[in-house]
Order: sequence, then C-alpha cells, then structure tokens
Amino acid sequence: MNNAIGDLDTQPLTLLDELMLMLLNEQNGYFHQIPGWELNCAVTGAAIAELSFQSRIDTDMEALLIVDPTETGIPALDLILKDIVNEPVQHNAQYWIERLVVYAEPIIDLTLDHLVDLGILEHHDGEFWTLASGKLPEGMYGASQEIDSNQFIKHRIREAIFADAIPDPRDVIIICLIQTCDVFRFIFELDDKTEERIKFICKMDLIARSLADAVEQNIANPMMGRSHLTKQIPKISLPRLLRNRNFRKGNVPAVLGDLAKEYGPVFMARLPFSKPMIFLAGPEANRWVHRHGRMHFRSRDYFADFEKVYGASGVLPSLDGADHFRLRRTLSPAYSRKRLETQLDQVYQQARTYMADWKVGDSYPATPFCRRMMNTQISPLFISVDSQDLFEDLSTYKERALNTQIAKTLPKFMLKTPGMKRKASAVDMLLERVQSVYTSAQRVDCPRNLADDLLSLHGSDPQLMPESNLRFHLSAALIASVYLGDCFSFALYAMASQPEFQEKIQGEADALFANGDPKGSDFTPAKIDITHRFLMECLRMYPIVPLALRTVMNTCVVSGYELQAGTTINIAQTASHYMDEVFTNPYEFDIDRYLPPRNEHRGPGYAPYGLGTHMCLGSKWMMLQLAANVIIVAHYFTLKVSPSNYVLGFSPLPSMKPNKKLKFRIAEQRHELPA
Repeated sequence: MNNAIGDLDTQPLTLLDELMLMLLNEQNGYFHQIPGWELNCAVTGAAIAELSFQSRIDTDMEALLIVDPTETGIPALDLILKDIVNEPVQHNAQYWIERLVVYAEPIIDLTLDHLVDLGILEHHDGEFWTLASGKLPEGMYGASQEIDSNQFIKHRIREAIFADAIPDPRDVIIICLIQTCDVFRFIFELDDKTEERIKFICKMDLIARSLADAVEQNIANPMMGRSHLTKQIPKISLPRLLRNRNFRKGNVPAVLGDLAKEYGPVFMARLPFSKPMIFLAGPEANRWVHRHGRMHFRSRDYFADFEKVYGASGVLPSLDGADHFRLRRTLSPAYSRKRLETQLDQVYQQARTYMADWKVGDSYPATPFCRRMMNTQISPLFISVDSQDLFEDLSTYKERALNTQIAKTLPKFMLKTPGMKRKASAVDMLLERVQSVYTSAQRVDCPRNLADDLLSLHGSDPQLMPESNLRFHLSAALIASVYLGDCFSFALYAMASQPEFQEKIQGEADALFANGDPKGSDFTPAKIDITHRFLMECLRMYPIVPLALRTVMNTCVVSGYELQAGTTINIAQTASHYMDEVFTNPYEFDIDRYLPPRNEHRGPGYAPYGLGTHMCLGSKWMMLQLAANVIIVAHYFTLKVSPSNYVLGFSPLPSMKPNKKLKFRIAEQRHELPA
C-alpha cells in the first residue's frame, strides 16, 4: 500500500469517499445491489452535502444557496459546484439532485480513483474494488483505537446505530442516504429497535432531512429511472448485410463498426435460419455495458451447454456475481504478469527449441505454426506437462464444441461423430498426465503454476472448485494457446507485411538481448516502446474475440432502446475499433495513435479484452508473452508473408484468426540459436 494513508490528517475523507466505502460489497467487488438510478441520486446527495460541509453552499427544505463559489480542489465536487454557481435562479435540493444526477457516474469514478490513490481501495481488472489492509491513526474519524482501514467507516456507523450516543452530523447524512436506498439490511443485521433508531437519526439534522427527502422523491419518480418513450430497435436487412465489403472478408468488428455508424448503438440483424440478433456496439454502448452490465446481463445461459460438454458446471466464464468474483480473485495470481516474469527463462528455452527446426526458405501455415509455438510454452508453464502431441485434438474438439454449443453454426450431432469422440479422449489423456506429476514429492521446489492453484482450491473449497470442473479448467488452460497463438499470428503478419516495423522491432530486440536474455523487468515502455504500441495496434485491428453473448436478466434501457428480460444480446465491444469517431483513419495501421496527445486507446472505445466483470483475466500475462515472442522471433529471424501477394482474410468462427491461405516464409536467420 502506498504512503498516502499516512497523510489522511491532511487529506480528510469526503462524504463521497465514506459513502462509497459503506456501500462497497467485498463479496462481489462492487456496490451493494442498488439500482443505478437510486445509487446515482444518493451519490449526488452526498456531493451536495459535502459542498455544504466545505462551506460552499447552504441548504434547507426550501432552497439551496451559494455561500462561497471558490473551487474546493476536489475534482468530484468541483464538477458540480460550477453548475450550481452558474445558475442565476435559486432552487431546492430536489431540483439540484435531479439536475446533477447526470454527473453521478464521473463522480463515482473520481471518488474511487481518490480512494485508490489513498491506498484504502485496491482496483482489480474487470472493474472490481477491494479494501486494502492498513492502519488508521488512533482517534481518526472517531476511532477509539487503531483499526483496519477496511473497518473504520462501518465501525463509526455501527456505533451510531447500535448505541445511544449522538452521532456526528456527517454520519447522520450517510445514515440517511443509506436508509433511503434501503441498503442497511445488507450491511448489518437489524432488529426492530435498531430500525427505529435509524429512523430517529435521520430526523436529527436539517440538511440530512432535506437531502434524504430530495433523494427519495427523485427515486420515487419512475420516469427519471427509466424512459417509457423507448425507441424501436433498427432492423438490418440481409441484402444490406451481404453488400458490406467487410462481411465478405470475414472482418467481424469492421462489419459491426460500419453498422453502428449507420444504425446507432443498438440494432437488430437476422441471418437465414436463425433468430433475430440484437447487437450493442460503439463507444456509447461500451461505456454503458462496462458500467452497468453486471446489474443487467448474465453469461451462464450461453455457456451452459459448452461447459456440460466437459462435464462441468459453474466454471469461471459462466459465473456471475459473488461466485465469479471469488473464483476470479483466487485464480488471478496464476494468470498474472508477475508470475510470468519469474518464468521467462522457460519461455525463451521453449521458443528456441521450437525455432531450431526453422529453415531459411521454408514456409509454414500461419495458424498451426503460431498456435503450436504458444503451446510449447503454455503447457509446461500452466500444468507442467508436455501436451504437444495432444494439442491438435484438444483444439479441434474445443472449436467444434464452440461452433455447436455457442455459435450454433453446426448441428449438435457434429460433436458426436466418431472422429470427435476420438479427439475428446485427448482431454482424459491430458488429465492422466497432470495427475501423474502432481504429487507432493514431485512438486517440491517447483515454481507454482495454474494446476497447483486449481488443485489447491479444490482441496480447500471443493464447492467453488469441484472435481467435476477440473477437467474443464485444466484443458482450458491449453486452449489459451489457441487464442494467444492467433494473436501471435496476426502480430507476425503485421510485422512480416510491414518491413519498416520489422526493422524497428528487430532494433529493440537486439538491444534487449545484447547482454543475455532480458528479464521481465526489462520489458519497460522505454525499452520496447515500438513493440508495445505495435502490439496494441494489432489487438485493435485484429481482436480475437470481437463480441460476447449475454442474456438480459433485468430489463434495461440502453441509449433509449429497451432490452427485455430474457433477450439474448451480442455485445460487440470491438466494433468501435473501426469507428472513426474513436480512432482516426481506423483502417490504417498507426502505432502513434497511442501516444499523447492522441491517446486514442483511453476510454471505452478500445476493448480488445472485453468489458466489465468478464474482462480477460490474463490480459497482462498475454501482453508480456506476446512481446517476448515477437522480440525473440525478431532477434533471430526475418519473416516474410507467403504468398507474396497475399491479402489478409479472416476466418471468424468460432473466434477471429487469419484464413488458411496465410503462410510465413523464413527469409533470413539473423543470429545463431544457442546449441
């Protein structure tokens, strides 16, 4: 944790900070389940109350008055103070909550960032937050002794509602806002006496009463929470879709980007012999999904048939809510960049062994060439066994399962053919190999890996990681070689087809290997600047998973379009990669778009790893492994595209990869491989 927590005497927490900490539910890494409108009203009320405590405004039951227009220096407060100062007519608190509620989301973001900077919260990929450990000074905010930072707000509020002491005015406001949102029953166990005590506290302070009433009146207005004047979702005709140039190339994100530009963030398409498909696409939709998706969408429906193929139920991609968060936190170390940094020597060793067979002048089919190179590394890193002889059967069976159970582009009986049954046996063979090496004696002094984490979790929490799910998780670890391999194939294509980039990457590679094999700490933005931005652009132009399927579990309105509960939707998070409102000249390979002042990747438009709670858990691992492999290939070889007149085409199902025509030719060996 950083040192900021020691500076709290000079940086007191605001009501916004304290409200966020009270509402945080550590079981699922987000807020207690308050509908978005209610949460936004409460946050706006807390901001107005803090402005009152900062002596910028005064408020009562009738009016809200400016006392001091000077900025507070707190971005979340100054965001709304400016609007209040510039309003020539006086209004009451209800008016201002209704008007300022549009700022609630940026206020929440700024408040969470502030708490992270203070070292009180930790932010995790997927937009999860947890409380950090650490001590607050004795006496701070009413603490009678040193207490953990993850207890001090709840400690104060607990003392206020379960004891007879008169609470601090700040605590009265927090209690009023939480009571208005009906969340206390999720935080504490309440009896009748305590509930009466809470009601009594809410009447103690005039400001608290006026704000609570204003919040409650806004919450009670259904027209503000959801528009009843929703628009009809645009429908796209099949001929219109077939005429799209990117559709014929198989470039799914570009197709969806074109449609979003023409039809807006929500649209419907229907292919022959299929049900209508609703798509959410573009930066506006991405922003909504990233913020609100966890409240309205679930993933288990589309994934259930696929996980059953492996005899599993409730694996990470199909879980939502608290169980998803618990499993994600438990497995996150196994997929972290930090763990890979300690094992890069294995990456180099396996890469060199694989490249030893490359001969100048030979050409290799891109997809199997790159997938197998990744599997030579992933298999020993994740499960400590060699699976190269099983990899083709494992990946073929997995892709057939995806096409029959999720994409539904093939009938289900195609997974039960004699050939597929033989390939399915590779999963059992893989498990036998893992079991044969994972004994206590054999794992002594071995670096910890994913299989260790899975087996350990099974032993300690067999409900969260049942034995029936190990078959899926252990084989799925190798399927990462498919996705990583396809990313790698696009990166090698981009490098081999653009000699100017290949030369620059080779320069960075030679510098890194000049004094031996680089360590994980050597892969800094300064040392691999070109390579890093090059890979970011590859992920933008060639995202492996361009969309995600979800089921609407709670009816919601997105950009004025109502999505009914039970509807299946396609979240096209990468459509914005090909929209010129987000990326200048999106069809141009331009690595300078990631430099300031452009920074075109900042914001919801850049989403190669997905959105919200189901963002790719191993994104940082993947970036390091991609960089290490691109660097080592560039150091030893020069590649060219084969055939020389090849034009990139896509094979989009079940995930994006170059079509089968693409090959890589070994044009030059630049350095000798170690014996």
